[in-house]
Amino acid sequence: MSLTDPASSAHPAGPAPSRLPLGTLVAGCLAVCLAQIALAVPATLNGLFQEDLHPIGSQLTWISDAFLLPVTVLELTFGVLGDLFGRKRLLVGGSVLVVVGEAVSAVSGGVHLLWVGQVISGLGAAALFPTSLAMIAAGTHSHRDRARGITVWAAALSTGGFVAPVIGGVTGSHDSWRAAFVVVVVIAAASTVVSLLGAADSRAPEGRSLDLGGQLTVGIGLFALLYAVIQGPTDGWGSTPVVVAFVVAAVFVVLFVVAERRARSPLLRLDLFANRAFAVASVVAVVGMFSFLGTAYATSIRLGPVQHQSPLRTSVAFLLLNGLTLVLAPLTSRLLERVSGRWILTVGLALMAAGDFLAATLPVENRALTSLVLPLGLVGAGFALTVSSITATAVNTVPLRYAGMASASTSLLRDFGFTLGPAVIGAVALSRAGSLFSSDLHRSALSPQVKAAAAEVAAEGGPLAVNSVPATASPGGAAPLALRALGHGYALGFTICGAAALVSCLLALIALRRTDTPQDTGTTAPTTPETAPTA
Repeated sequence: MSLTDPASSAHPAGPAPSRLPLGTLVAGCLAVCLAQIALAVPATLNGLFQEDLHPIGSQLTWISDAFLLPVTVLELTFGVLGDLFGRKRLLVGGSVLVVVGEAVSAVSGGVHLLWVGQVISGLGAAALFPTSLAMIAAGTHSHRDRARGITVWAAALSTGGFVAPVIGGVTGSHDSWRAAFVVVVVIAAASTVVSLLGAADSRAPEGRSLDLGGQLTVGIGLFALLYAVIQGPTDGWGSTPVVVAFVVAAVFVVLFVVAERRARSPLLRLDLFANRAFAVASVVAVVGMFSFLGTAYATSIRLGPVQHQSPLRTSVAFLLLNGLTLVLAPLTSRLLERVSGRWILTVGLALMAAGDFLAATLPVENRALTSLVLPLGLVGAGFALTVSSITATAVNTVPLRYAGMASASTSLLRDFGFTLGPAVIGAVALSRAGSLFSSDLHRSALSPQVKAAAAEVAAEGGPLAVNSVPATASPGGAAPLALRALGHGYALGFTICGAAALVSCLLALIALRRTDTPQDTGTTAPTTPETAPTA
């Protein structure tokens, strides 16, 4: 089936409605807001998790990635299911899964049950992210209306990122991280009701079917890759499980490409990537969003487990990172209508890079929140411009009948970048901090007894564990060394995030062309590498 088929086949016969139904818009926006809240709430609570659950090694990183893994692995699958069986069902079912997952997280007594709850919530979010976007894209019938709808959707997503730290900060300030999950349960229940009563169903089943080969290969490949990245610092990059995981990831990614080329109804049409705008947006989605969530994760660890600041103070930083998307939504909408996406992406990613490089220069001993206003404000403003333009660039370059696939693909790539952020930055920062701490401890003037005690704690839980030891305890004298090492480790993390944003910025500037035009929903010109429309 050609990508140049008229988009009108995605709709039932008859005249298309002139406007997106309000109930669908509200349900879609509330659903993506819920998904983002569930994703972002744990980030403000990492300090409390460290104090209460005492995670060791990579266990703290797995709390975030237990949610993000199913989101990344299953978004393409849920895009197909929505096209086949109706997106309203997925919107309702996804919200129900978030209710269950957050309830399990709220009652968990240890880190392992918390992982289970986050996996279940991640399954729900995997349905909500692409389905909410596809419903809005399918309900609009011009580039202008779709740009506005996507901007509202992106603003709702960012609202979730804005609300999440408030929830975490307020509940966490009373040492009740469980209460934060209870609040998310209530929001998820409300989203379920709104989707059930207000959303208009949509689907695009023609030419779509379950692609089991594609689903299995992409799922195993991505899981193996993320497992290797997360466990590398703990198990050792040369350890058998990590090496095997990298090999499995490479093999199954290749198998995924082979399976998609042979499938009658592929999970992901690889010829979408012949469209330059879609291909560039896909790469930028991974690398740029890796930069953003890597920044958010590094900020969370710096303020929480490293500096031991309260969740309420930590939430202020996340308001800077996420709140500007909501504030800048009207401007972003106008820019998407009038300015080439090339320039919006370039400016947004450049702002993110500048903010990360500034954050890398901050001394770890500086606990003043005012020092974070400029660097995190730049990253937040850059993200506001970037997230909407990436989505619009990808979705607007394919016919509407493939809106579900393009939405799911964009969400998958964006959230794959999100998942890589904590995994890679956590791995690099902790590896760097562990090496520095061991070296500094060996050269320090501390007594042999303190050195031995600190080395024992570090062997079990790394520099984060040493940094959390009270000064009166035996290894407490080594805590300043651990703090210094962690400061250097996460400064490197910010630098890597800045470099990733800068690379994405240059790619958007060079690879996208202003002469291309966004694709509308009528009969379209052939989509080829030469004529592929871009935002």
